[in-house]
Amino acid sequence: MAGRWRNTLNWSDVTPEAAYLSRRQIMAGAGALALGGLAGQARAAEGGLEPNTFEEITSYCNFYEFGTGKEDPKRNAGALTVDPWSVKIDGLVDKPGTYDLADILEGVSLEERIYRLRCVEAWSMVIPWVGFELADLLDRVGVQPGAKYVAFETLFRPEEMPGQRAPILDWPYVEGLRLDEAMHPLTIMATGLYGQDMPKQNGAPIRLVVPWKYGFKSIKSVVRISLTETEPPTTWNKASAREYGFYSNVNPQVDHPRWSQATERRIGAGLFSKRQPTLMFNGYDEVADLYAGMDLKKFF
Repeated sequence: MAGRWRNTLNWSDVTPEAAYLSRRQIMAGAGALALGGLAGQARAAEGGLEPNTFEEITSYCNFYEFGTGKEDPKRNAGALTVDPWSVKIDGLVDKPGTYDLADILEGVSLEERIYRLRCVEAWSMVIPWVGFELADLLDRVGVQPGAKYVAFETLFRPEEMPGQRAPILDWPYVEGLRLDEAMHPLTIMATGLYGQDMPKQNGAPIRLVVPWKYGFKSIKSVVRISLTETEPPTTWNKASAREYGFYSNVNPQVDHPRWSQATERRIGAGLFSKRQPTLMFNGYDEVADLYAGMDLKKFF
């Protein structure tokens, strides 16, 4: 993995959750944990970031399928059945099918990726994900030449996801990336955090993580991945195209119609702490080449 991606944070930015919960034992049997990406590639966090705790990460989150309040997902997600779980992969691929999650993870080396998370609501966290590059999965199923986009779909199960019983959004939740974004080494499918299986309120058992985009792009509890020739619809863009563009890259120069995106509130930093400047692409400037020549105010 050396040289393929650059991790911008290190363990000084993450709370040592009870000595990381003896993470070597917790991850035993869950797949090999590749740590090479952390050694030698991590650099000090910018801006003097304070650590986030497991409790903060799992108690303050958006998952409208379980309610619109930040505490609703933790309170309401317990009934979600995550085993068995399968993901349908279709569209412009050589090996379409419905794959059991265990088969997807077979032989996969899981990695720790410590990423910033920037919500469109102008709050942020630092989260230690465990997962694998989406590109590896797409390579395994074979991307056909006509594919230009990757579409994603969240589980639709109103009997276990009470938020889906209300017309808050157009269910099921859907998202999409351009193919080159999906294939970028920073884009991962996460199956855990803090060395544990993914908590249900954070998108169990498998979710997308795209760290240079606003958090709603990182779709949770994925059940379908489709390769398409045309740009797929996305839930928040359908709800309000003026507020939520298809790309939704973190960009301090493009305000949300109802608030500034120039700064952010770091969760856990304290009630009277100063807001932090928001970094272009959330600090992941290695993705800038993906948008060379694009007007990022027009294609927001």
